Amino acid sequence: MGGLTNPAPPRISVVIPAYNEAARIGPPLATVAAWLDRKGWQAEILVVDDGSRDRTVAVAEEFARQAPVQVRVLRNGLNRGKGYSVKYGVLEARGEFILVSDADFSTPIEDLPRLLAPIEARDVDLTIGSRDLPGSRVEVRQVWWREAMGRTFNFILRTLAGLRYRDTQCGFKVLRREAALPLFRAARVERFAWDVEILHLAALAGLRVREMPVRWRNSADSRVHPVRDSALMLRDTLRILWWTRRGRYGTIGRPPARADAA
Repeated sequence: MGGLTNPAPPRISVVIPAYNEAARIGPPLATVAAWLDRKGWQAEILVVDDGSRDRTVAVAEEFARQAPVQVRVLRNGLNRGKGYSVKYGVLEARGEFILVSDADFSTPIEDLPRLLAPIEARDVDLTIGSRDLPGSRVEVRQVWWREAMGRTFNFILRTLAGLRYRDTQCGFKVLRREAALPLFRAARVERFAWDVEILHLAALAGLRVREMPVRWRNSADSRVHPVRDSALMLRDTLRILWWTRRGRYGTIGRPPARADAA
C-alpha cells in the first residue's frame, strides 16, 4: 500500500511537479496508480509540491495513505519553479526508469510502455513525447492562437539551442535513471525551460534521444502564461547557451582526460 516502503528499488518512478493542483490532481493520481498496479510493476509516484497555496499537499498525502503503489510527497517549501521541482523529483527517484509528467496527464499513462520500450532495449537513453509528429494524436486541442504561439516559440527555442526535435515542451518524458542523473545534477534552470536545458545537456553528453508521437488532450486549466512565461523561457534559453560557453555545466560535453596528459 502507499504508506509502506518498498525495500527493493522500483522499476519505474513517476515524477509529477505540482503547483496549486488540489482541484485536479486527485483523479490523475488515482488513474496512474491503478494502472501501475494492474501492470504489476514495482513502482513509485513522487509528487513534488512547488510551494502550493492550496491543499495540493493534503490531497496528495491523503491519496498516498491508501494508494495501491508507493506515493511520496516532496515539498519545495517555497515556489521555486517547475524545473527545480522536476530536478528534485528525479534526484530523489529510485526507479531504474523515470517518467516525468505534468500533473494533468494530458498524455495518458497508457502511452508509457511505448516510450519505455526503446530505453529498455538499450536503443536510446531518453524518449520524449511529441504532439507534432506523424502518428501523434491531439484529441483535445488548444485554442488556435495558443497553439500558433506555441509552435512559433518552440521553433525559436529549438533554433537557438540547436535542437532537432519538433516538440521540446510536451510534458511526457521517459529517462534511464543512470543516464539522466548527471544531466539533472548539472541542471541550473528552475522554471519552464528545463526541457530545453536537459535536451541540450543530453546532446552535449552524447546521449541518445528519440522523439516519439503520443496522444494529447489539452487541459484548459493551463499554468503557463503565453506571453510572460514565453519571455522567461527565452531568457533562460539564452542563459543556457551562456552557461555552456562559460563552462558552468562542469564536465558534461568535455572529452575525458587522457591518461598520458599528466
